[in-house]
Amino acid sequence: MMENTKIWRAGLIVIGDEILSGRTQDRNVAALAKWLNVQGIRLVEVRIVPDILERIVEAVNAVRASTDYLFTTGGIGPTHDDITVDAVAAALGVDVIVHPRARAMLEGYYADKGGLTEARLRMARVPDGGELIENRMSGAPGIRHGNVFIMAGIPHIAEQMMDALTGQLEGGDPLISETIGCWTAESEVADILGAIEDAHPDCQIGSYPFFREGRVGANFVVRSTDADRLALCVTALSEALTDNGQAVTPGGI
Repeated sequence: MMENTKIWRAGLIVIGDEILSGRTQDRNVAALAKWLNVQGIRLVEVRIVPDILERIVEAVNAVRASTDYLFTTGGIGPTHDDITVDAVAAALGVDVIVHPRARAMLEGYYADKGGLTEARLRMARVPDGGELIENRMSGAPGIRHGNVFIMAGIPHIAEQMMDALTGQLEGGDPLISETIGCWTAESEVADILGAIEDAHPDCQIGSYPFFREGRVGANFVVRSTDADRLALCVTALSEALTDNGQAVTPGGI
């Protein structure tokens, strides 16, 4: 039997009226989830909240109480509605300060771009006790305060911050997956999926139906932290589907 090991859990709070209004489509959820999987951490909750301080504070306190790590994206720019730092500081019960190294980084970045204005200086503000997350793209750093990570909302900058954090977070074994597909309605094989998952408790099976070429089909994604157990589960599922008269497509359809 596999030893009981801790499953490290993370939550994400996406902050911004522009996300809720539909003006901007979020891309950070998928990027963070994939990155966390490699770190051995599972993204278990995502909340999208407006640029309202009280709502951000409420979400931060709720999500960090039930996860090992909390990430936020958005709201750390130079404008008046960039209030994520203030909200996280309020949730943590600390003051907001100007981080001296962040200020120096921004002074260097903006030296030939009009200098460090009061608006730009806002991007050097951190909850007291916070550390910086490197951002090679625009000079404005992200912030780490314990197990809370405050990151940019702009996807390519957020991904740079993830790169800077790679290997720095404690996690478990990376989650790996394998996909198979069938031209079948998932309702026709639901009992098979449930039985196979019950027989392989170290694996999870996700079912993702689709409609293509005038036909109904589904892809089944098997996930586990153990490659051998994953292979056994995929084999068992493939055999069970085949025995049920389904043609199985390795890798998915």
